[in-house]
Amino acid sequence: MISRYTRPAMADLWSEQAKFSRWLQVELAATDALAAAGMVPAEAAKELRQHAGFTVDRINEIEKTTRHDVLAFTTSVAETVQAAGSDSARWLHFGLTSTDVVDTAQALAIVEASKLIREGILRLREALKTRAIEFQHTPTIGRTHGVHAEPTTFGMKMLLWYSEMGRNLKRFDLAAEDLRVGKLSGAVGSFGHLKPEHEAAILENLNLEPALVSTQVLSRDRHAHFLATLATITSTLDKIATEIRHLQRTEVREAEEFFSKGQKGSSAMPHKRNPITCEQISGLARTVRANAQVGFENVALWHERDISHSSAERVVLPDSTTVTDYLLQKTATLIENLLVYPERMMKNLELTGGLVFSGQLLLELAQAGLSREDAYKTVQTHAMDAWENGKNFRELITADPVINSKLSKETIDHAFDYTRQLGNIDKVFARVLAAG
Repeated sequence: MISRYTRPAMADLWSEQAKFSRWLQVELAATDALAAAGMVPAEAAKELRQHAGFTVDRINEIEKTTRHDVLAFTTSVAETVQAAGSDSARWLHFGLTSTDVVDTAQALAIVEASKLIREGILRLREALKTRAIEFQHTPTIGRTHGVHAEPTTFGMKMLLWYSEMGRNLKRFDLAAEDLRVGKLSGAVGSFGHLKPEHEAAILENLNLEPALVSTQVLSRDRHAHFLATLATITSTLDKIATEIRHLQRTEVREAEEFFSKGQKGSSAMPHKRNPITCEQISGLARTVRANAQVGFENVALWHERDISHSSAERVVLPDSTTVTDYLLQKTATLIENLLVYPERMMKNLELTGGLVFSGQLLLELAQAGLSREDAYKTVQTHAMDAWENGKNFRELITADPVINSKLSKETIDHAFDYTRQLGNIDKVFARVLAAG
């Protein structure tokens, strides 16, 4: 991923230096465990710990000839050991195949990347919870199909997102744990050179679980699940950003992104305050969803493995984790600094002259003895008159003799009271916050 959308910690994690360091971590963990099992001389394992090293430049130089990155890596490491006067390099990579190292080391990378992503989820949830409580009782118009529907509160929007991110956290923890696995089962997964107990010992040193069964590679359904979960998370971020973009429209302007001093919205129009962060979130979320499709395509490999997944994963795993990490932090900052305009919300709520209370009026008429069909027709007739002719809905209702014969003034007033429809907001908050 380009540096513009990459936080430093994630960039360091996916660097070439970090990748080869993880490979060496796996190699040395294997040598230590095999030494404990009597398969590798203890002194050789000790010397490898003391002298093993590499340089990225040397690995890249060797790979130009070998055209095999793991062989280039092991050759570079062997050179550093030999330069120290030790012949223990012959025990490096003992009994292993390349993907034993690569897949296991990649699991270590995903564990570290997952910690950063989890921190982002927790930060965003805390921001959403704080702002949801802040605006718990701030009335606003709810919209369906983009059209005014019935009153809600701005806090309810935030509460919905908070709850959704809670589900995303559960999904993510499951997907991340499902990838906290390694394998050292050899070229076709049959443990032709090592034993399952050796694998278990090596992976225990790395705080990884062994896959119960594998081929030369870990099954890619795990990776597909992980990428799909990142796509789901970033889709929620897209959902949040899309709503805020709508709310920032000039005609709505109930909320907007923070606009810093000196910020410019347009090169040609000095008045512009554009939702650029929201648009960035929506745009980058698309790349994560697209990468999830690559994860699905990588599940089906030929026989015990091919490498059609390998090149694609070099792109989609770093990029998807990097973008998800970046977008979580961007969205948290967006929510923390979001400018909210309750007065404009109330103005929009009252924009239609009470049309949004048609549903409650319908119920009142039905309770008063009018058939639902007649009640609906009566209310809709006045609603359409108000819509099409710019009239005040409440005034039309008040002047209707049929409605006045059925409902008292107090009942009509009560039907047009938005606080009535918001009476259960606290109960919704209580059950969401109780769920955590």
